[in-house]
Amino acid sequence: MFPWPETWLEVCLTSAVVLTTAFSIFLFTLPSEYNAFGGSEITEAYFTNEDRKNEERSGFGYFKKHSKPDGKCWYDATVQVVVLGDIGRSPRMQYHAMSIATYGGKVNIVGYVDSDVHPDIQAHRMIEVTPIVPFPKRLQTGNKVLFLLIAPFKVLWQIWSLYHALGYRTEASKWMLVQNPPSIPTLAVAQFVCFVRHTRLVIDWHNFGYSILAMRLGPQHPLVRLAEWYEGFCSRGASAHFAVTDAMTRVLGDKWAVKAAPLHDRPPKQFQPLTKKQRSTLLRKLTETATYADRLEAGTWKLLVSSTSWTADEDFSLLLESLVSYSAAAAKNSSSLPGALVIITGKGPLKEYYSERIRQLNKQEKLPNLVITTAWLSTDDYASLLGSADIGISLHTSSSGVDLPMKVVDMLGTGLPVLGWSKFEAWPELIREGVNGCGFESEEDLTTLLKDLFSDGGKRIQELRQGALKDCDRRWDDEWLPVAGQLFQLKTSEK
Repeated sequence: MFPWPETWLEVCLTSAVVLTTAFSIFLFTLPSEYNAFGGSEITEAYFTNEDRKNEERSGFGYFKKHSKPDGKCWYDATVQVVVLGDIGRSPRMQYHAMSIATYGGKVNIVGYVDSDVHPDIQAHRMIEVTPIVPFPKRLQTGNKVLFLLIAPFKVLWQIWSLYHALGYRTEASKWMLVQNPPSIPTLAVAQFVCFVRHTRLVIDWHNFGYSILAMRLGPQHPLVRLAEWYEGFCSRGASAHFAVTDAMTRVLGDKWAVKAAPLHDRPPKQFQPLTKKQRSTLLRKLTETATYADRLEAGTWKLLVSSTSWTADEDFSLLLESLVSYSAAAAKNSSSLPGALVIITGKGPLKEYYSERIRQLNKQEKLPNLVITTAWLSTDDYASLLGSADIGISLHTSSSGVDLPMKVVDMLGTGLPVLGWSKFEAWPELIREGVNGCGFESEEDLTTLLKDLFSDGGKRIQELRQGALKDCDRRWDDEWLPVAGQLFQLKTSEK
């Protein structure tokens, strides 16, 4: 007979040895802890000759001002800035990193590097970029059924790659500032790493992860409800919270008893109004505008700009149909309605879909006296483009109703009036109707706005521009210093 008892005993003993060994290895290889008496001591040798020439951007100016007689400077605030997304397309997290470094902190920004990060991040010696290994592109899909099958494997991949980056490829920090969403698996991994390394977790709420998932699966889907519970549960382990709007602050408190400090987006210094000469130079410099520069400067054509991540929460079909209607009206009333150049900037999964839609509209001759083009620009060129435009357009619909698009903040920073989808709660926190912009809730609304604004020789646009210019005064650091600067205990009184 087969010796069942002896065999099972051997199996159990072997399993116990394997599990015990694995657990011991896990414990002995946990990430190193943050030393509460640690920090970073920097000497002048840390900076290159190029850094010394570029004092402000490299951080050498701060070092000179705060170094001790022995030639050393102490950086007590160390912060991991974490975004489970493309760093280059995460402006708010990049602004966090630059502000922390500017006022005496040392930063490691962790995320995907699919596009160029901000040049000030590349130049600053107190900011280090740690890339996360991305999920293989060949396994990504927009199919709903395949998405559900692949999603668990994607989450496992993200858990390991994020954990490895936060725990082993970066030094332990005093603070960890995490962008949310995405919530899964970011919040759980971040909490575990913070627990092991004795790091204080701060969540920066841009939106709700479960509300974005609901756009794909529906609000009552079991995964959406599970994601909602998970997001609320994980939020309780953080030391502090920031939220992008007052409305989000209120919802966090009501829904999960989370006390968040409102930290509104504001434009950074490079988003500025342009002079007439600067505008002319930019229009003739950019490939997308050079051909139409004479018409744009003469005012016979208008320049419209929109920025997008080309995702499902922005329905660009609405803009395209509105432009078709406007183009038809302009063709009938060419003496009162100008032509238009529409530039849509950004990268994302739906870009090719909409690019094909635009090609078909042109082939069908539905866009007379109107040109639509897409672009991906450097930060400086994008800022100058906004300053050169006549109208900015936002199609952000807000899955939660309480977030706001950064693109509108950037537009207002250059004095650019904004037309935007306004059917959500937080919209009035940014746009004062008829003062610095106007809202729309349908294709017909947008078409009417474009015809009204362009039919009076641009007088109404100038009125909106004056309102937008009044929003240029308050900048990112003005909002950031009394909230985040105080939390991280930085030297906010001077650089």
